[in-house]
Amino acid sequence: MNYCESKTKSRLEYNQLLEEFILGCKNTQKVGMEYERIPVHKSTGEVVSYYGEYGMCELLREFAREDNWDYILDDVNIIGLKKLHDTITLEPGCQFELSVEPQELIKDLKAKIENIDSAIKPILEKFEIELINKGVSPKTTYRNIDLLPKRRYAIMANYMWGILSDVMMRETAGIQVGIDYKSESDAIKKFNLANMMMPFVTAMYSNSKIRGGVNTGYKSFRALAWLNTDNERCGFATRFTDGMCFRDYVNRLLDTPMIFINRENQTLSLNGRLTFKQFMEKGYEGFEANIEDWKLHSNLYFPDVRLRNFIEIRNHDCVGGGLEYSIPALYKGIMYSSDAISEVEKMLSKYFYNELNELRYNVARFGIHSKIRGVKVRDICKALVEISYNSLKNQSDNEENFLEPIIELLNKNKMPADL
Repeated sequence: MNYCESKTKSRLEYNQLLEEFILGCKNTQKVGMEYERIPVHKSTGEVVSYYGEYGMCELLREFAREDNWDYILDDVNIIGLKKLHDTITLEPGCQFELSVEPQELIKDLKAKIENIDSAIKPILEKFEIELINKGVSPKTTYRNIDLLPKRRYAIMANYMWGILSDVMMRETAGIQVGIDYKSESDAIKKFNLANMMMPFVTAMYSNSKIRGGVNTGYKSFRALAWLNTDNERCGFATRFTDGMCFRDYVNRLLDTPMIFINRENQTLSLNGRLTFKQFMEKGYEGFEANIEDWKLHSNLYFPDVRLRNFIEIRNHDCVGGGLEYSIPALYKGIMYSSDAISEVEKMLSKYFYNELNELRYNVARFGIHSKIRGVKVRDICKALVEISYNSLKNQSDNEENFLEPIIELLNKNKMPADL
């Protein structure tokens, strides 16, 4: 029986699930960016705890007071700050995530991030904390990193069954990019393209070689951690085949085990006992599925590329020194140009799903020095950047300049991990 034809105990209808993605269609071409960094003590290089006089909770409290931000609370605990459309949140291992309002121009995105960084800098200096641009904590491992006192994180830590899930949650930091779509077909085209690009972009931004003070032998230990976190909700969301639609993504989510639900300010663990489809059909201990459950379940699904009311592209190590802005620039140049999309599709569509999936494992270890069908990944990366560069140049906003740092690295046959 088709999901949309099934009779369920829930008042939630299948079309309501689809609507969350249909409402994302818009005639804008903005770029969003979530920028995670790892807070470390300047004196020791160890990860900063949430607790204590000079911990991350007190840092947020002081910054809120100094710069007029509002608290984001979980029960009584400060877990982030909000000002208009910008947020600062703490990830499970106290990673500092800055998410700013999407912008049409990369320079405006950069200006917003730099303004917030400038405002918080005196407090970071007072606390003797540095926010480092690495994909994994170079010194402190998860056994010595306190889990943020956010109720959902404790449940997630107990549920995530991959052998490196604790590393992913507590040690890693990345950069995520958001891209708009104007229709279902446009969304699927960009979604599929971003998935095909993902192993190559992961390779060129590999920046997590050192972990626990030693060379791990991987260019991106962060990518390795995600590969060993929870295969039911990580990796490729679908096989990105021809004819894919929103329903395919919804059906994949319906078949994914649930972690928890929220009711009356309580977080109730489901621990993977049932899928969302089963929850809609049968309920759980007297609770019926509602749209907020669906939104939560969607946000607890962590593929490399996630479909929301925008396309969220996720698997990049945190980088700095100007490289951070080359990531949104790369996607803007490709995703907002039909010619660039066609060029990239022509270049990558010849590779099969299984080849790209295997490549995800290879680039974690070797980065741009990996090969696919005998072709160097570095050469494909250079071609992707060149397509984006030419596209941005045609847009006449001088945004191709944001790609200069990654072009320079690739020309030297290097990745951020090599610096």
